[in-house]
Amino acid sequence: MAVLTIDAGTTGVTALMVSEDGRVLSRGYQEFAQHYPDSGWVEHIPEEIWQATLGACQSAVDSAGERPSCLGITNQRETAVLWNRNRATAPRRAIVWQDRRTAGICTELRDAGHEPRVTELTGLRLDPYFTATKLTWIARNDPRAWQGVESGDVVVGTVDSYVIARLTGGSRHVTDASNASRTLLYDISTGAWSPELCELFGVPIQALPEVVPSYGTVGETDPDSFLGLRIPIAGIAGDQQAAMFGQNCYQPGTSKCTYGTGSFVLVNTGKEPVAPEQGLLSTVLWQHPDGTRDYALEGSIFVTGAAVQWLRDGLGLIDKASQSEGLARSVTDSGGVVFVPALTGLGAPDWDPHARGAIFGITRGTTRAHLVRATLDAIAFEVRDVVAAMADSSGTELAELRVDGGASSNNLLCQLQADQLGVAVARPRIQETTALGAAFLAGLGTGVWSSTEELMQTWQLDHRFEPGARDDAAHRRWRVAVERSKGWTELT
Repeated sequence: MAVLTIDAGTTGVTALMVSEDGRVLSRGYQEFAQHYPDSGWVEHIPEEIWQATLGACQSAVDSAGERPSCLGITNQRETAVLWNRNRATAPRRAIVWQDRRTAGICTELRDAGHEPRVTELTGLRLDPYFTATKLTWIARNDPRAWQGVESGDVVVGTVDSYVIARLTGGSRHVTDASNASRTLLYDISTGAWSPELCELFGVPIQALPEVVPSYGTVGETDPDSFLGLRIPIAGIAGDQQAAMFGQNCYQPGTSKCTYGTGSFVLVNTGKEPVAPEQGLLSTVLWQHPDGTRDYALEGSIFVTGAAVQWLRDGLGLIDKASQSEGLARSVTDSGGVVFVPALTGLGAPDWDPHARGAIFGITRGTTRAHLVRATLDAIAFEVRDVVAAMADSSGTELAELRVDGGASSNNLLCQLQADQLGVAVARPRIQETTALGAAFLAGLGTGVWSSTEELMQTWQLDHRFEPGARDDAAHRRWRVAVERSKGWTELT
């Protein structure tokens, strides 16, 4: 009895077929285009996400040679998508979570004194990262598309909602609580869309999806729309929450870091949201079928793996990301070079949308190996800063950090991370824990697995990195460099 899972990420869609014992039976993957129409803008064409979904799922199902019993979905969060309610076609491009065009709107709302109330209701902050200001921007700048929203012909949502609409032939408009909690429109204490916030951001509440539990059947795929399959859709979670589920972080105090385009550190805080401090966010982990919710503190770092991609695609220093480890190991340290990868601004714990990337300490002796090593150092420093803020806010010291995502295969990065944190870093055998978590949610929702205790038996350790000596002097240089990168786009 296999579970099909869709991981609709930022640069492509991964599909897995997962067995009852937690093994990955097959994979499918298909990229889609990134569009950068202006400085700081990032867009996706929704139809391309859907076509990538179909292609990835077809590959996974064909390779497994069996029919899936149910379907789970995880997705890039915060991205704003509009589509026609009946036809599920999109009237405009989606605005991606990385997009920074709404910095001015955030400043406008902050200057008007709205941020404390927004944070009280949502656990978030006013930042272009989140969905609501993207919708406000569309209302102001794309009246043709927004007219459809106001008339009821067009609905809005995040990528999970859009993919489900396509999977079901347009019959279901839903999202789960984990995705809803990333929009700035959802009250994390009441577990419902907030009329107050919808009014503040100018979003018609009737255009938003129904909020459903993170596991349990919420609809069925339409065979005419999706590979001839009619199977239950039974698991939904934003990518970072799904990774927590795939890493078996079910108990308060457990934590993980996913190294993807950005890096996201989450610690389970239990049944009540913790007031966010020091640049952290309070977010819903998942909602159970009985309506109860588990929460997390999150530190969102916007650019980590994307920095390695930039070394490859932007600078041509490496031919493929996997070369970064060998090149970085060819030098003993960064040679005093510090790279702040604020390519789309700074996330936690500094939160400055006007910051930009900077490289300090370059000399005639600097080589590409030093720049690559400085990039890996930066990733470890960013996560250290977030974990320190979490310890201060929650009063809980991490005993272990579980890691996943593409860059977690880099042994040097994992060791640097353990050294900087002073705690062990544990990497599982299956590093695609985001997709795995969506499969676990769907299987839990349909009886493939009976409990989280049973799911915990599927987790297997690949390698445990024990902490060594920590270079605090290098971290102090890093903090000076971060401060100097701030406010760059505000300079006149």
